[in-house]
Amino acid sequence: MKIYLNKINEDWVVDQFVKEWNNFKPDITTYDIKDSDIIWLIAPWTWTNVNTKMLKKKMVFCTVHHIDFKKFNKKEEKNFYKRDKFVDCYHAISEKTQQQLEKLTDKKIIVAPFWLNQNNFFHIKDSTSLKKKYGFRNEDFLIGSYQRDTEGADLVSPKLSKGPDRFLEIVLFYNRTIKNMTVVLTGRRRNYLINKFEEFNINYKYFEMVDYKELNELYNILDLYIVSSRVEGGPRAVFECAITKTPIISTDVGYSSKILHTQSIFDMKNFEAAKPSVDFAYNNVIQYTLPLGMDRFENIFTKIYEN
Repeated sequence: MKIYLNKINEDWVVDQFVKEWNNFKPDITTYDIKDSDIIWLIAPWTWTNVNTKMLKKKMVFCTVHHIDFKKFNKKEEKNFYKRDKFVDCYHAISEKTQQQLEKLTDKKIIVAPFWLNQNNFFHIKDSTSLKKKYGFRNEDFLIGSYQRDTEGADLVSPKLSKGPDRFLEIVLFYNRTIKNMTVVLTGRRRNYLINKFEEFNINYKYFEMVDYKELNELYNILDLYIVSSRVEGGPRAVFECAITKTPIISTDVGYSSKILHTQSIFDMKNFEAAKPSVDFAYNNVIQYTLPLGMDRFENIFTKIYEN
């Protein structure tokens, strides 16, 4: 059995998944699609880069991260069904994504979150030194958000699926109740929140481009990470916070409720009462680290191929 992953090259977390799979599973991986038994469309929109003759000839396993039905227009629907006729089995990275897919297709759907590389993300005990390294005081209360919040050509429109408007509401609440609060941002397209922080005089520090070492350290300086999304696949921040023992609260999106304690899941009516449970999240996320998290996918492919 040989698996072919089509290239992404979009500077996205999936690029890292492809790299890790190729490194850890060379025995069942091929870079020549003609030699493959299964084509893994790990980013579904890239299917048009694959020769349709190969899609017809090979078994096709298609990952769907999430579906935002508010953006699912006629063009998106048309593209979905064009691809769907080639797909033999779907991979949903959460049960919520599975439920979304079931509204669109009757193809087989397998639910499995992606693995987590504990060599990139891990707990660091000396947060005091890390805070100093990144220009913070030990007494600063740091709230993190490391995902894009802005979309559109104007770079000011909020990416509502990620809930930056909700994040702002929560931060305004904490700013009134916690001394020395500062928001820590990373990643591209943070314009919406930065503009709002300037408007409301919220302390923040922005680390636009960081590598995995720096990102891991930035998790480890936080007193709280907030996922305020309306729609998500993972989200990866839940897994990364769990393994780094970063206190986190989240809306009930993606796989959050499978990793986090019920007291850590919130909506906009009860976010004030949400509390992190670091040990609970850490104990739940261990099963998705390497090699177990990746072996789960190999077992999935084996069953698909044999059946």
